[in-house]
Amino acid sequence: MMTLTELQQLISAGESQTLEFKQSTGQRSRAMETLCAMLNGEGGRVVFGVTPDGRLLGQELGTDTLEEVAATIREIQPATVPDLDVVSVVPGRSAIVLTVPGGGGPFTYRRRPFLRLGPTTSEMPQALYELRLAEKLHGTVRWENQPCPAGVTLADLDADEIRQTVITAQQLGRLGAISATDTTAALVGLNLMADDGRLMNAAVALYAHPNRSLFAQFPQFSVRLGRFRGVNRLAEFADNREYWGGIFCLLRHAEQFLADHVHIAGRVVAGKMQREDFPDYPPRATREALANAFCHRDYAMAGGAVEVAMYDDHLEITNPGEFHFGITSEKLRSAHASRPWNPIIASVLHRAGIIERWGSGAINILRWCNEGLAPEPAWSESARTVVVTFKPCSQGKVTGGVTPPVTPPVTPPVGALLRTLANRGELGAAEIREELGLRDRTHVREAYVMPALAAGLVEMTLPEKPQSRMQKYRLTALGRAALDAGVGGETDGLHGKAYANAQKRT
Repeated sequence: MMTLTELQQLISAGESQTLEFKQSTGQRSRAMETLCAMLNGEGGRVVFGVTPDGRLLGQELGTDTLEEVAATIREIQPATVPDLDVVSVVPGRSAIVLTVPGGGGPFTYRRRPFLRLGPTTSEMPQALYELRLAEKLHGTVRWENQPCPAGVTLADLDADEIRQTVITAQQLGRLGAISATDTTAALVGLNLMADDGRLMNAAVALYAHPNRSLFAQFPQFSVRLGRFRGVNRLAEFADNREYWGGIFCLLRHAEQFLADHVHIAGRVVAGKMQREDFPDYPPRATREALANAFCHRDYAMAGGAVEVAMYDDHLEITNPGEFHFGITSEKLRSAHASRPWNPIIASVLHRAGIIERWGSGAINILRWCNEGLAPEPAWSESARTVVVTFKPCSQGKVTGGVTPPVTPPVTPPVGALLRTLANRGELGAAEIREELGLRDRTHVREAYVMPALAAGLVEMTLPEKPQSRMQKYRLTALGRAALDAGVGGETDGLHGKAYANAQKRT
């Protein structure tokens, strides 16, 4: 049970996201709105017997007071049982403390959901409540695992596409021995048929035949592709295309559109006989972004489509949907647990070699942009739409001909790291320090490893697990080009001012 001293310490900080004061249980209806909001958020406490300015007065408890509070709590759904403490303040007056955990729900009070923002409680927007409810039911009830509408049959699917998926998946070792020519067996093996033998929506999303008339039932199976003569959608079209069909079909159309419009610059690098090409937008990065858009879009939204919009100064890949399960644009940039919104579709794309590991897509996009000398893309979400925005590679401004070697600035410490990796191959952090003769972990990380990673000169062997004890580092193609160009100064990290200063710090 909570003591008076503990209660005094609790209320001394004032009301917050997780703490609310009510002067008496006469305000229990408003208190339950707040308790509901806390259940929908981080959890928290509601204290009866405290004035809004934080004075602990307590209240007289009648014979029915606690039962009245309990009856009001029962109006919160789903049913919940808060921890209840009664703390004596002065003789004859006590405070009541209700404590609830967060992270569940969504909960409603008198059929209305509530949200806690700082010390304020407000009604949750209906769209957010529906999203929370969909996330709660996601494990069992999703658009992709529902049976197709009546009348949709195997004849509406692209059998050649299904057969190719099976062949590729078996070659990659991601699918057992099933017949590639038996469409029904293939769909069962790919988990695209319900137990009663009906096709799932996911099967049609992946393999809808573009020549079949299913548009009226599935208008969302489409991609819009546009090249604008300007920097926003108010500009005129230079090219405007739209296609309908299964994901594999649409992905090919989108890739072909980018191949038709992405500018490729060339340069000659010192020490190499062949010219190097630098697309404005690295194709591996844009392909991954496209695959993610088709994989994670909300197919329950009948309107909208995956969109690729190319402008004079940037490229946008857009899909209908939202970030889920706590993912934010910031979290995408580091290792994170993956819970795909369409796990069945994601599984098939993985087996077909379109995506590699769940949760590593954004990290791979960042890495491939760095390797391609392109700025890192940005993710954003608004109006139930997720957008990834790419900026063109710095080499894209080259109009043709032979250009001089271009390498990012390389400091002497980074140069020393590049030469060490060139000589020894892949090395872990401890091995790098040993090779450089340095002991200060922070200095080696901040002066050597992080600048090299940021410049795309070095890459992780386990990018999806940056904190892994098995992590090693290796040169990228750009790092080798930098070495070929002789960058990094005369010092190799074992001589000169840079190393002398490093030794002072260690």
